[in-house]
Amino acid sequence: MARNRPYTCGLDAAIDVVGGKWKATMLWTLEDQGPLRFGELRRRIPGVTEKMLVQQLRELEADGLVHREAYHQVPPKVEYSLTDYGRTLELALRPLGEWGHQNMARIEATHA
Repeated sequence: MARNRPYTCGLDAAIDVVGGKWKATMLWTLEDQGPLRFGELRRRIPGVTEKMLVQQLRELEADGLVHREAYHQVPPKVEYSLTDYGRTLELALRPLGEWGHQNMARIEATHA
């Protein structure tokens, strides 16, 4: 995955890690719901494709934000959860989510 290095500011670095359509939603869902299997996570994020979910989860795992736990059983079971490092993003995502909620109607109107 290509990165925008060197970063020009902290926001540049943060957006590089959580930017894109689905990553923040995935992190928010894992923070809110706790460890989830792949199918459960996909059902809780309407509109995400399987391919995009796999790709974004791999990137979040590579960045150390998400932990993938594979259980050796039949049928195979894999769960995704936030790492301690990933949980630190709640402090940044919560105000952004609140801002979006407060301005949702305006945002929807301008993007119609």
